[in-house]
Amino acid sequence: MQQREKFGSRLGFILISAGCAIGLGNVWKFPYITAANGGAAFILIYLFFLLILGIPVLTMEFAVGRASRQSIIRSYKTLEPEGSKWHLAGYMGVVGNYILMMFYTVVSGWMLFYAFKMLRGDFTGLDAAGVAAQFSAMTGSAPGQIVCMLLMTILGFSVCAIGLEKGVERITKVMMLLLIAIMVCLAGRSLTLPGAGAGVEYYLKPDFSKIFDQGLDHFNRVIFAAMGQAFFTLSIGMGSMAIFGSYIGRDRSLTGEAVTVTLLDTFVAIMAGMIIIPACFAYNIDLQAGPPLIFITLPNVFNAMPNGRLWGTLFFVFMLFAALSTLTGVFENIISFAMDAAGWSRRKAALVNALAIAVLSLPALLGYNLLSGVQPLGAGSTILDFEDFIVSNNILPIGSLIYVLFCSWRWGWGYDRFLAEANSGKGLRFPAGLRRYCQFALPLIIAYVLVMGYISFFR
Repeated sequence: MQQREKFGSRLGFILISAGCAIGLGNVWKFPYITAANGGAAFILIYLFFLLILGIPVLTMEFAVGRASRQSIIRSYKTLEPEGSKWHLAGYMGVVGNYILMMFYTVVSGWMLFYAFKMLRGDFTGLDAAGVAAQFSAMTGSAPGQIVCMLLMTILGFSVCAIGLEKGVERITKVMMLLLIAIMVCLAGRSLTLPGAGAGVEYYLKPDFSKIFDQGLDHFNRVIFAAMGQAFFTLSIGMGSMAIFGSYIGRDRSLTGEAVTVTLLDTFVAIMAGMIIIPACFAYNIDLQAGPPLIFITLPNVFNAMPNGRLWGTLFFVFMLFAALSTLTGVFENIISFAMDAAGWSRRKAALVNALAIAVLSLPALLGYNLLSGVQPLGAGSTILDFEDFIVSNNILPIGSLIYVLFCSWRWGWGYDRFLAEANSGKGLRFPAGLRRYCQFALPLIIAYVLVMGYISFFR
């Protein structure tokens, strides 16, 4: 068996873990879901669920990775009681990583395409209909999308092929620091726009009447939205975080590391809202436009803004970094699995999987043009929607539920072993008194997210 690689620094571990969690959902989904559910009041509820749901599960996933020093399937095999079948959950996690990349590479390619078009000035002077036509032309062109998808796939796997410390850690650290710098610049510009103050007030001044005074059904939707966003933002449940746990030493407690990663992930999400929401208020743009907000609405905002071409290019470069940080993190998980399972070298695992992901990404890409007639979830749906549904509504919550049960019940790894691993080293300790919470309440919360996710999706 090959010697396990390690991160060169704690900062590298934190930035890479946060980079994997920080994805397009932080930038694309968080602002519009916040706007649709009450602004600052929603953020406070979201932070509460991050505390009681996201951080415990993230700590457990880190602990399984560090205790086993293995990728997802072997991590369960190393820690599970003899004769048990917990390792079968690892195969689901591996499948989830592949399916996630089958559509995430496509969306990442869109970000590359948009950054190029914004830099070239293709959106200058267009109205909403003109920008929408540009988006339709992009998704309707298979060759153009294939080139962008391949470039992002090659770039992500090339970083991983260089090595953990010299490639993934070194490049992700630079990319994450640039991402934060670009965000600060964009937020500063957004805050100085005329009329942005109303957006800041909506975003940062809690008004709970927007949640409690609109009926029980609205209240339930807000609670589920906050719970779901807190759950999915950290990419927990399919081993993407466990793999980074397997690369770190035992000098720091894992709860403290989980809190740090969560804070960085949350900072990026809130800063994304600080960029988008004041700008939309300034230019009277509908914040509840939903998914089209990034690709159709925001280019109009930049068109109306002085030096908008520059700021728009920076925005989509920021989006590109957010996408690439997730690509690199998940690719590392896939490569680590291939190295552990097949005994391949890092470069061979990167090359084989780059080819595999490139081919497997084609159905989602072609689902907007040549395969547009394939609608797995009903009229209007796409292959990408179906793949996202498999990961977001199934593998992530089920995988997280399994991690919680594995770490809290004696017929799994057990709470005492988990606690010893999580609390090894300096830093914030996982409370021993949360045993019953982890055994009963936390699984029920995750089950609620799973069930309500189905109800919400098909409604």
